[in-house]
Amino acid sequence: MPRCARERSESGIYHIMFRGINKQNIFEEPEDYRKALELLLEAKEKSESELYAYCFMPNHIHLLLKEGNEPIGEMFKRFGTKYAYWFNTKYSRVGHLFQDRFKSEPVDDAEYFCIALRYILQNPVKAGFTKNAENYPYSSMREMFSEGVMISLGYIRSLKDEAEWREYLRKDNVNTCMDISESNPLRLTEEQAVTVFRKQTKCESSAAFQELPAAKKDKLISKLKQKGLSVRQISRLTGLTYYTIQKV
Repeated sequence: MPRCARERSESGIYHIMFRGINKQNIFEEPEDYRKALELLLEAKEKSESELYAYCFMPNHIHLLLKEGNEPIGEMFKRFGTKYAYWFNTKYSRVGHLFQDRFKSEPVDDAEYFCIALRYILQNPVKAGFTKNAENYPYSSMREMFSEGVMISLGYIRSLKDEAEWREYLRKDNVNTCMDISESNPLRLTEEQAVTVFRKQTKCESSAAFQELPAAKKDKLISKLKQKGLSVRQISRLTGLTYYTIQKV
């Protein structure tokens, strides 16, 4: 079946989202987020696009961006290819990293621009990563109230002053925006991961886990993934290699 053409934005501004294939994490460590931001900045500058907001979550990315001198598809093909190559090399994996092509929706007026921006920046709060969006290190929330490195602030500041934005961003976003369907938590803290590991496996240590029959280990690894543990967390708790966990 042929793909549907993307809905074009009259303003050139889009809310963009792309996710890891099969809902898997596309970020495992702080270095991964930093590399993705570096490549996004490179792609943004090459395409001369304007980035207004971003939020990198463990298995998906949200952006608010104005198309530059090339179609957004070309920009994200460049970004996605480079990041997937870097990630696959680092973690000794093969195959696609992102789920199909990215999703996009047009943002054609100032009201929806504000709604989409707030929705993106509240993602970490909605997912339970933090109670304060400004404390999340992998979004543009902090840049909203500074000089801005990744994001363009001119249009943002033409809509509201700093006090108005702070008040607006604190309010719950009751509007529906493009998002992913996610039934499992995106990431557990290390303390939560240990609790889930012990409860599900009945093992107090990685040594005890490794004594289990192979078939049972595989079954438990699958269950741990379903409970929200990342591949890296499972690897640390079981003592098995990242690649072994990933194959299950």
